[in-house]
Amino acid sequence: MDGKCMNGVASKYQNGNQTKPSTVIVREFEPEDEVHVQRIFCEGMMEMVFDTAFRGLRRHPESLLLYMTITAVGYVLTMCWWLIGLLPAVVLCSRYFYSRRIIHAYLDEAMNNDMGHIEEFYMQSLDSRLWVAVMDGQVVGVVAAVVQKAAGFAELRRMSVDRRCRRCGVGVALGLQVLQFAKTQGYATVVLGTTAYSPAAHRLYQRLGFHCCGVTNGYITDGATTSLLARMFYRVRHHHYRLEVKNMPFNLSSS
Repeated sequence: MDGKCMNGVASKYQNGNQTKPSTVIVREFEPEDEVHVQRIFCEGMMEMVFDTAFRGLRRHPESLLLYMTITAVGYVLTMCWWLIGLLPAVVLCSRYFYSRRIIHAYLDEAMNNDMGHIEEFYMQSLDSRLWVAVMDGQVVGVVAAVVQKAAGFAELRRMSVDRRCRRCGVGVALGLQVLQFAKTQGYATVVLGTTAYSPAAHRLYQRLGFHCCGVTNGYITDGATTSLLARMFYRVRHHHYRLEVKNMPFNLSSS
């Protein structure tokens, strides 16, 4: 349990003694949860702007090579040192601009579809469901599952945890709920995809038992444009994770 969890939600201290940590409760989505779910989802996505623009850059040597080539060509054509010094700042600003722009477009796409119509999309069919994690009466996380009958697996989607409650067991509790749902529905395989660069996100999936079965470099995010500048300054890796329920490191029957 991380002592940095949200005040009033996680561990509390009284008279210098730590009280018992709050319990994470995972339950099905209710209509009054919608505003909290949308906030947590949007905040989680917007956190990815910085990661995609800056942290992700070192994962894309082809982009670094392109930027170095542009710098070298600029110097050869202009022989201007101040321009060469300015180019890295222009590149970083461009990456931030396009990351923010494309992630905003992705959010618009999501809000116009499932995340803007949660009850209709997830709760009115036996093949899909959305859950929230609650601590001390406050919604602190969200996850969804959709059964892909034709492909024969269940898909984990839209997992997001309030940043003030990370490392409190919320993500694990939500992930286990999806695995239990898949098992109940009779599906032995659960898949997910992520463009996250945060090591914590990947550690969570691996802790749940998922293994990476492929990476798509240069993945086209929903809502992204295909302009030349967008392709130059926004480039992400899409990690494909897969889990066979029978091989998972947890006993679902006791979860």
